[in-house]
Amino acid sequence: MSTAILTGPPVPGSPLEGDLRSLGFDVRVAADERETAALLAAVPAAQRVAVVDPRFVGHVHALRLALTDPRFPAASAPGAVTAQPEARAALTRALAPAAASGAATPGTTVTAPAPTATEAPAATAATGSSAPLPDRLAEALGAAGVAVHRPELGSLVAAVPTDPQGRKETRDAVEAVDDEAVRLRSAVKARDGFFTTFFVSPYSRYLARWCARRGLTPNQVTTASLVTALVAAGCAATGTRGGYVAAGLLLLFSFVLDCTDGQLARYSLQYSTMGAWLDATFDRAKEYAYYAGLALGAARGGDDVWALALAAMVLQTCRHVVDFSFNEANHDAAGNTSPTAALSDKLDAKGWTVWVRRMIVLPIGERWAMIAVLTAVTTPRVVFWALLIGCAFAACYTTAGRLLRSLTRKARRTDRAARALADLADSGPLAELVAKVASRRGLPPARAQVLVAFAGAVWLVAGACLAPVGPALVLGAVLYVLTSGTAVARPLKGALDWLVPPAFRAAEYVTILVLAARSDAPQALPAAFGLVAAVAYHHYDTVYRIRGGTGAPPAWLVRTIGGHEGRTLVVAVLAAVLATGNGFALALTALAVAVALVVLVESIRFWVSSGAPAVHDEGEPA
Repeated sequence: MSTAILTGPPVPGSPLEGDLRSLGFDVRVAADERETAALLAAVPAAQRVAVVDPRFVGHVHALRLALTDPRFPAASAPGAVTAQPEARAALTRALAPAAASGAATPGTTVTAPAPTATEAPAATAATGSSAPLPDRLAEALGAAGVAVHRPELGSLVAAVPTDPQGRKETRDAVEAVDDEAVRLRSAVKARDGFFTTFFVSPYSRYLARWCARRGLTPNQVTTASLVTALVAAGCAATGTRGGYVAAGLLLLFSFVLDCTDGQLARYSLQYSTMGAWLDATFDRAKEYAYYAGLALGAARGGDDVWALALAAMVLQTCRHVVDFSFNEANHDAAGNTSPTAALSDKLDAKGWTVWVRRMIVLPIGERWAMIAVLTAVTTPRVVFWALLIGCAFAACYTTAGRLLRSLTRKARRTDRAARALADLADSGPLAELVAKVASRRGLPPARAQVLVAFAGAVWLVAGACLAPVGPALVLGAVLYVLTSGTAVARPLKGALDWLVPPAFRAAEYVTILVLAARSDAPQALPAAFGLVAAVAYHHYDTVYRIRGGTGAPPAWLVRTIGGHEGRTLVVAVLAAVLATGNGFALALTALAVAVALVVLVESIRFWVSSGAPAVHDEGEPA
């Protein structure tokens, strides 16, 4: 149970106590600031604490935003301040001077929700100010170096009127704005795709509210979305027209639930580390499981489309790696401007061009709608060809724009960006050894990393496509190990070095695809699909760890699964040694299972038990 401590005489007729109780607070009263400090000290250290002036007048959702959002160590709105355990010590020190002076400020509330841990630096509150105590405490926390989040309230009202007339006017302002309508509107992403904005969010927000009123959590809705997508994949695997129609409808419903979980999190402020992990990984699991279902369904009808399914997964994953690498390389770059970026900003301010630009990149809403409709009315082969053509066009469009930005902007890469790109490269022990040797010899030349990476990737893929499956193929993989290690021998700070991780992803995935397609083993392509899915999960997991500020997966994990160059070399050797019979397919299956087990066990352990911060995406379409 959370605790609220009101300091000073309550305001007659104020609904504040009821509002706080509706947010889960147990309300108590303190006579002055000294008693507030004593009651604050009595609140368990693992609980959040908030201080609210009892003269506060405003919307309940304004209080909810200021006092219950779990993502921030400290937050403030007019007349209210909150501190999670890591900021509790600073709040206590900020209150100490006011409590020692014995000065009573008319009305103060202390509240304590949900448990968490740790401490923050001390702060000092000025006692001479006539500002409400919570506002002074918020200023003191900021002065002490604690990051105090101040939520954007928009049309919501939050104020501390000091006279009856001001109180009446503030209450009138509260009555003039529908608190629930604002809450529903803010549950929807500020920036989303065309299909999601106009065909899903108008009603999914109400589904999110329905879930909130019945005590459902975002994680439960996320899991329901995954289960629905897996059932859709199972329907597609039947290979019947009825199964395809059911699969398309279920996939659309899965996407509605996928939107609802985020809206529920924003509506009820139920953000969590587990939720971030589930939301980040389940989208890919759903989409790629559906690809597998379509391929199985096509096989029942005598059409082998496993190569197309794997190609679609490879293309989509490489698209995401381009997005992630570019964003990590540039989000904190100094002097981050370019004429291309300025033109893009202008187009984003021009009405219809905004929606055209969002649609042509084929975000998740448009992509899933296209897959669902085509599944219901055409064949899996048509679905995959449409997906490959659409994603290829989107990839060319977005990558071209990013290339232009990179070549025209005058930005200096930071050490953090270079570290993130090195982590995204997923270099294993062989590449690390080559990198050490190359760096001692001054290789590669400055600004040549991306050229070396692409040269090795092109050589590897060309060899996989054209070279006889034998020693020549293995030699090409060895050369790839040498070039990939050389490419990361220097920090990746060049203008185009964000292309190095996508080059490695494309080289590894496409090589597996080509070698499986060239194999005589009938199950080689499904086995390759499983291997790429397991490796792609590892790469997505790396991205979201970096986004969460916790860094890449541990070095032992990357070394255990070989790094991109080690896995590629192993697959090439297996293809050369097991060129005939079912041996290659069995070897790929065993490798896929081994990688999946190691990666999933470590990933689940990390996200469930490490206390990593939540990754909350407010607007970029996936």
